[in-house]
Amino acid sequence: MANNTQVKDFLDAGVHFGHLTRKWDPNMAPYIYMERNGIHIINLYKTAAKLDEASAALRKIAASGRKVLFVATKKQAKDIVAQHAGDANMPYITERWPGGMLTNFVTIRKAVKKMALVDRMKKDGRYETLSKKERLQVDRMRAKLEKNLGSITEMTRMPAALFIVDTVREHIAVKEALKLGIPIFAMTDTNANPRDIDYVIPSNDDASKSIDIIVKTATEAIKAGLEDRKNEKNAAAEAKEMAKQAAKAPKEEKPAPVEAATQEEE
Repeated sequence: MANNTQVKDFLDAGVHFGHLTRKWDPNMAPYIYMERNGIHIINLYKTAAKLDEASAALRKIAASGRKVLFVATKKQAKDIVAQHAGDANMPYITERWPGGMLTNFVTIRKAVKKMALVDRMKKDGRYETLSKKERLQVDRMRAKLEKNLGSITEMTRMPAALFIVDTVREHIAVKEALKLGIPIFAMTDTNANPRDIDYVIPSNDDASKSIDIIVKTATEAIKAGLEDRKNEKNAAAEAKEMAKQAAKAPKEEKPAPVEAATQEEE
């Protein structure tokens, strides 16, 4: 049963406002409550239920030690996603989606390593041996890479899932994830097709307040998963230490068994 307080918060944030009825995708019909003044209204009870389902899955992914890549390149979502994903220590793309980000991940990793190479050059003095023109070119390359890929430097392997704001805009990311079988969590507005999305969160993906409340809830679930992982590691370390101490403890000598008399007294 959806939490009424949560639904009220969604209402205040404008999560229920969909697109114009003429722009809708019929596959979103199950998540639409009504039509008002030519605009579809999203059923917030279904939003709450779907968000709870998505949050539980995100928590499990985080607890397993894997990464969730957040994708949001639209203006009103960039800063919000960067803040919340960054707080949860998750990678994110808020600039242009680099083609082949997932399907050609090896090449993307090479580009990320170029940034690390420039940083090493500055530390070991090689940077100073370059000409002024070469240094300018290196700095420009480093700045461009930082802008587009700086937020994924810690993502050394393929993400376990994608969290997307506006699947219509980020259709290339959706296609790449589908091709590789990577689960997709997404805010899906009434103009989007939910059929290819693993975890649909029916919601307004245009208003900043709506984006903020949904993304914040998702990242809070991820933080909880990271805390679960930390607690599990601590418990395992304590159990290991206790076993180690028990192994070192001196063993008590067992008393010799009393032999039964074998002869009768004369």
